[in-house]
Amino acid sequence: MLSDETKSLIHLSLIRGVGNQTIRCLLRAFASAQKALTAASEELAQVDGLTPAIRRRIVGGREDVSIDRELQLIQTHGCQVVTIHDESYPSLLKQIADSPPLLYIKGKLPPENTLNIAVVGSRSPTDYGKTICHQLSYQLAAKGITVVSGFARGLDTCAHRGALDAKGRTIGVLGNGLSLVYPEENRGLADDIVESGALISEFPMTMPPIARNFPRRNRVISGLTWGTLVVEASDRSGALITARFAAEQGREVFAVPGQVFSKLSRGTHQLINQGAHLISTVDDLLDALPTHCLELPRLSSTAQPPKKPQVQSVVNHTPTQATQPTPPPALQLSADEQAVLAAIDSPSSHIDQIARIAKLPINKVSGTLVMLELKEIIQQLPGKRYVKK
Repeated sequence: MLSDETKSLIHLSLIRGVGNQTIRCLLRAFASAQKALTAASEELAQVDGLTPAIRRRIVGGREDVSIDRELQLIQTHGCQVVTIHDESYPSLLKQIADSPPLLYIKGKLPPENTLNIAVVGSRSPTDYGKTICHQLSYQLAAKGITVVSGFARGLDTCAHRGALDAKGRTIGVLGNGLSLVYPEENRGLADDIVESGALISEFPMTMPPIARNFPRRNRVISGLTWGTLVVEASDRSGALITARFAAEQGREVFAVPGQVFSKLSRGTHQLINQGAHLISTVDDLLDALPTHCLELPRLSSTAQPPKKPQVQSVVNHTPTQATQPTPPPALQLSADEQAVLAAIDSPSSHIDQIARIAKLPINKVSGTLVMLELKEIIQQLPGKRYVKK
């Protein structure tokens, strides 16, 4: 059975308005999710960083959450739960500033320290993009490299299929709970991925695929890997958010050059202009990786999955005598993020006003606001207005 600490962490994550930043704050203050969940209002009031609104949500919400239903869904759908306390939590992901406190997993993660590469791109790709994405993903998997992508329509699907066609391993990171399959047409793909790899989500089992989940999901895609390859993307593509996360996390960024007049080349060409490695073959990608990455063990593309999963199952999970994990590094803000944050006035500011004060193009302000939301520093209100948390 799951440990009481793991159940408490799941319970906290289910409370509406309690995000990763709040959970980390509670863990620092109480040293365990179990103590945080049972803390009195007076104790919560002593915790730096908890607003009165958040304290009220914790006290009121913990009684309203159906933790038993969540645990039943985890078991019904054959999922596993890994918390940031567990040794089996991916070490690369633990290194990022906003690592998820827990992961829901269906299937098997690859052995620790294997070489993982993210392959992402447009949801409405050209035939050129589909061909290149499938071919590169196939070749990566054939070399024993795990291909990580976002399970979305378009090039994410091509990346997963390319790896599977090479009889390799792939990981799909979802923007919804694992009791759902989205998009629906990828249900067969989901089954195939679980056979040799894994589906992963940081979201509760019944979380629907709402729009704000997907940019957040992208930091996990890049955080699980040594580098992110963008195959085809417009200048407003979510794949650019994944690439930006990769750069902020100190990981490599790769881009495939596209057709000169195609709008789906604008994003990749922009990345190349900003310093991303130009990739036309898998060898280009491998040559651009740091030397120590090439020394990591790889899985044979024809190998069967390990008999013993690397992740503890819900049924067999027992608490470990674990020390509390080292807190991840503090969130860092770029110059644009600092300028946009400073431009948000009280009680709230419209995006046009923010762009005017920050003296930045509206498209850059829009992307920067997304990043600040993901870092839980600001909140979007109706009518494209924003407020500091």
